[in-house]
Formats: sequence, structure tokens, C-alpha cells
Amino acid sequence: MQLGQHPPPRHVVAHLSDPHLLAGGRLQYGRVDTEGNLRRALDRLAGLDPAPQALVFTGDLADRAEPAAYARLRALVEPAAAALGAEVVWTMGNHDERHAYADALFDEHDGGARPQDRVHDVDGLRIVALDTSVPGYHHGELEPAQLAWLADVLATPAPHGTLLAMHHPPLPVPMLRAAEIIELLDQPALAEVVAGTDVRGVLGGHLHLTTWSTFAGVPVSVASATCYTSDPAPVDRFVSGVDGHAAFTMLHLYDDRLVHTLVPVAAAPELHGYPADVVAQLEALSVDERRDLLSRKDSPFNADEEAASAGEPHGTWPP
Repeated sequence: MQLGQHPPPRHVVAHLSDPHLLAGGRLQYGRVDTEGNLRRALDRLAGLDPAPQALVFTGDLADRAEPAAYARLRALVEPAAAALGAEVVWTMGNHDERHAYADALFDEHDGGARPQDRVHDVDGLRIVALDTSVPGYHHGELEPAQLAWLADVLATPAPHGTLLAMHHPPLPVPMLRAAEIIELLDQPALAEVVAGTDVRGVLGGHLHLTTWSTFAGVPVSVASATCYTSDPAPVDRFVSGVDGHAAFTMLHLYDDRLVHTLVPVAAAPELHGYPADVVAQLEALSVDERRDLLSRKDSPFNADEEAASAGEPHGTWPP
């Protein structure tokens, strides 16, 4: 039952990026528990309602492209996705290597020489995983053959539109100038393919911070890394990677729009809140009664909130 004027989303997608897993549980930079961070992200996903229908990972899955790291990734993610009833969408990153990636994640023992582009259908929502990696380099690029393939895919609209998932996002990076050097090259060529199609959004990673923009008339959403992150406002540093602020992004897709919500991997201490069972109490009220309770400033709900905020005795609502 909806509590406001908008219906439930048609599709829910969890966008995670840059787990950078290392084989043997090794710590990244000697201190970052990349596996532990990914576990925490998956634990948070398990409590979401509605649950995501797809888990989209936009690259840098294994920090050194170790087969054992990819195997560990599958062992962590696939059971969690199965419990959610969600499809997993893998995407290549600059730290991934095509042969190891194709072999470990898709059991394709001779498919690693080609770009790892794939199409997924999630209940009528098409998700295209694009391989923007350049073997031996950290910048991104799409070959002419990939663009032609993508144009052919997009020539037929999907029932509920398309999301493009790629590691190198097609957007400016004013808060991380170093990333300009290893950005996606020739972005106008991709824009020519995307413009006027059913593409509803572009999902990217690579930057280790959360940011948004538009590209060819559609929104671009970059998910932060689940490992370490980039400080967008460091002092006297050209680049500053920090052990904190790890996050992923939730996408809720409606018929006419996308809603993006950043979810920190680490839960913060709660200051004030209400148990989940109050939803049933709210659903039992009429629209006007719900608005009166939650919107009117002197209602029992808001009086309780103000008392809690001021450190005064509270607890009158819920009854």
C-alpha cells in the first residue's frame, strides 16, 4: 500500500561498484577489508523492501584480477542475490582482466580475448553491460565494433527501457581532476549511439565517489566504491584515497523517472526512530489521518520528535 501519491516503483536495482577483492582475504593497502565491506553491503541489501531485482556491479571486481578473488566474489554475491531473487550483472573495470573475468564469472574459457559486453533482461528492463576497459591501461574506450553492436541492440526498444552499465562514466569529474587522465575517451561517439534511444540511465564506477550528471539527454549515476573511497575535498592533496564513506546506490525506476539513493555501507548510530511495525498502523489510517499525524506540527508524532531532539522525555508515539 502506498502512503503518498506515487505508486510503487516498477523496477528496483542495486548499483554497487569497485569491490576490489583480493585473493586470500588480503587487506587492500594493508588496512582495507574489501571482503568485509562487500559483506556489509550485501547485508544491508538483504533488509530492503522492496528487494532489488538486479545487483549491478560496475567494474573493478578483483583488484589484481586473481582467479581466486573472482571465485570469492561469486561465493559472496551469488547466494545473496539468489536469496533476494535478483539477477547479477557483472561489468568489466580497468583492474579486471578479460581472460580471468570471462573464465571465472561466465565459465567461458576461450572468450576473454573479446570485449565483455552482455545484455540482461530483468522483467522487461534491459541492462547492457559494456566493457570500457583497455587491456594494459587504466583509461576507458569503446571500440567502433562495440558501438556498432550497441546501436544494433538499441535499435529495438525494450518493454521498460534500457540501463547502460559501464566502469568509466561519461561525465566531467571537477572534484577529482586526476580522473580526467583515465576517463572514457571519445564520449561524443557514444552519445551519438545513445541519443534518441530507449536508454533511461547510465551507471558507472571508477571514481570511488558518488556523483551524478547527464549524458545524451539521460541521467548518469556513479556509485561510490565498496572498498576505499576518494575524498572529493582533500587539503593540499592531488588525490586522497580514504578508508571510509563506502556506499552503494539504489535505483527505483518508475514509468516516467528514476530515483537514485545513496546507501552507506556502514550503518551509523541511530539517534531516534520507530520500529517497522508502525507501518501497519499508518496503513490502517485514512490519507487525511496520516497527513494530520505526520505533518501537523503539534501532532503526537511531531511532539514526540521535538521532545527527543531536545533531549526531553518522550515516547508518547506510537501508542
